[in-house]
Amino acid sequence: MLRVRFAPSPTGYLHIGSARTFIFNWLYARHNHGTMILRIDDTDVERNTQASLDSIFDGLKWLDLGWDECYRQSERGELHSRLANEILAKGLAYRDFELAASDSHFLFHPQMRGLSKDESDRRAAAGEPFVVRFRGPRDTREVVVFDDLVYGEQSKATADIEDFALLRSNGIPTYHMASCADDADLRISHIIRGQDHLTNTFKHVLIFEALGVTPPQFAHLPLLIAPDGSKLSKRRHGPAVSVTTYRDAGFLAHAFINFVSLLGWSPKDDREKMSRQELIDAFSLEGVNRSNATVNFTEDDAFDPKAVWLNAEHIRTLPVEELATQLTPFADAAGFRADAAKMLQVAPLIQERIKLLRDVATAADFFFVDELPRYDGAELIPQKGDPAMARSVLEQARRILATAEFSHDALDAALRAGAQAMKIKTGQMFQPIRVAVCGRKAAPPLFETLEVLGRETCLKRIGRAIQML
Repeated sequence: MLRVRFAPSPTGYLHIGSARTFIFNWLYARHNHGTMILRIDDTDVERNTQASLDSIFDGLKWLDLGWDECYRQSERGELHSRLANEILAKGLAYRDFELAASDSHFLFHPQMRGLSKDESDRRAAAGEPFVVRFRGPRDTREVVVFDDLVYGEQSKATADIEDFALLRSNGIPTYHMASCADDADLRISHIIRGQDHLTNTFKHVLIFEALGVTPPQFAHLPLLIAPDGSKLSKRRHGPAVSVTTYRDAGFLAHAFINFVSLLGWSPKDDREKMSRQELIDAFSLEGVNRSNATVNFTEDDAFDPKAVWLNAEHIRTLPVEELATQLTPFADAAGFRADAAKMLQVAPLIQERIKLLRDVATAADFFFVDELPRYDGAELIPQKGDPAMARSVLEQARRILATAEFSHDALDAALRAGAQAMKIKTGQMFQPIRVAVCGRKAAPPLFETLEVLGRETCLKRIGRAIQML
């Protein structure tokens, strides 16, 4: 069975690039009816933090894709050490007692590599600290070759691969050893990860071969880069690369998934807005590009315009009940008293007008406040009208709304009749009313808005507008 894994290290919040790696693995597993594994690579105890781990799970929970199996490397140390010692016992690794290092040109310590087994065992038994290093096959093999499912055939001369560590001097396995040991033990069939890991893969192929297992198939993903061409960095680009920044701004989880899926991958048919099932059906590694993908944010706006556009498109097609549920926390955060019934009325009125869920705070604020904030009274004056006309319209509207049935059709008929009686255009009738009840010209459709606000609120706000004039 096809088995893939996402293996984040809890050393910071969930990065958009890491989220894309998770999403691509998930889509590949679901497309091929395989198994998706989450493995927390938490062996770097000096850098791991609980806050980072919590952030990773918060981000993954928000994506709501799920996984089939979950492991923590820190609970599998015995396996890592045992397999490293098996490689040592096969003579494919050696103890290096020269702990002081290695400069940037280090390949191996000849005297350590050539140390006899008896001498190595004697020094180890005497308690002398050592690092276990892989014995690079530079004497028996010229190159390490693997076929990458994105970048094609990759090769590297064994003479250019250093004798890398498998176990540190404290006995803790290195990243290379722990990762490969887990991949072998968990029977990972495909390793899909960022292109920055490609150079590690030559070492990993050697470890898999030393363990006596067939290496998984590898697929390296193009990097995500900033508009200036630099690699997206938590340090340099801050919140702009954090998944929770998107969540907290009011992106729908699937809209974010849709956007991220199109960074470095294409369904080959120019589709952009895609449902979850459409992504699953279309996803293949053949669609992954080799060139890096740019996330177009700016200093003033952390979000790529395409991400915002996709979010708006998904909001427009969301069932109203679900949209109301999604909007409620953002309305609450803005200080509104947004009960479920009221939000269910408001949601369809702003559905076409918002791009992010947080926009509810500015697009629908007048539905939830007791009194409108101050606004420019000049906006009450209709086109080709004057303050006297505005006042007459509002007085007429107050008389009509005091007795009219508060339903869309009834309000429509009554106010249009009012305009006809005043011998003015309907637009001249509606604008003062809209501004009076909403505090602005740009607002949802008038009759639906009046219906949701209710008679008492509308009359109170119209009365205040008359006083302003």
